[in-house]
Amino acid sequence: MLSHATLKTRQRAEREHHAEGIALRIHRALSWLNRAELCDDEDGRFIFLWIAFNAAYANDLGDMRMAESRLLGEFLQRLSQLDGHNHLYGLVWRRYPGAIRLLLDNRYVFQPYWDHQNGFPGSDDWEQRFASARKAAHAALANQATGTVLSIVFQRLYTLRNQLIHGGATWGSSVNREQLRDANKVMGDMVPAIIEILLDNTQRHWGDACYPVRSE
Repeated sequence: MLSHATLKTRQRAEREHHAEGIALRIHRALSWLNRAELCDDEDGRFIFLWIAFNAAYANDLGDMRMAESRLLGEFLQRLSQLDGHNHLYGLVWRRYPGAIRLLLDNRYVFQPYWDHQNGFPGSDDWEQRFASARKAAHAALANQATGTVLSIVFQRLYTLRNQLIHGGATWGSSVNREQLRDANKVMGDMVPAIIEILLDNTQRHWGDACYPVRSE
């Protein structure tokens, strides 16, 4: 299994050959992966893993900023295509198929469900949308479409991320612990795999990192 220590050793050996944008992404992602590995509670671990993931994929697009869900999906599809070691494939189809299916079938990490609970207009059909999303997810699973499965999984994880980051959950709560543990298992292996794919493809264009370093 990949770890911060393994990836950091490789990054130190290769970083002088990395372009500024990808070098900054990898450096930041590794720093947050390290913090996540040191964390001893589920809430904090998930938050730090998400920051590491965000450091790897987010672009500074200025006024041309795309919707985050679209950017995230495109990034995961690209990673799946560039996964020369089949790490993502192995995680989806061999290591965590059960945890992934549970996340895909869980309405509590489906944002339209919460939109309906909060009385947002246009959310009354959340059950039909949930059924359609499950059907699409299971079709992707049946076809072993790794990139599509990852995109749907991370949409669910994004809802979980919002619950924590926006104060929609209590730290250490006994509520919804199972889905958070599943999310941490998946993210704990996905994030290192993503960083390795970036290290394998530093010559490709990944766009400018958010908030580049400025010394003045």
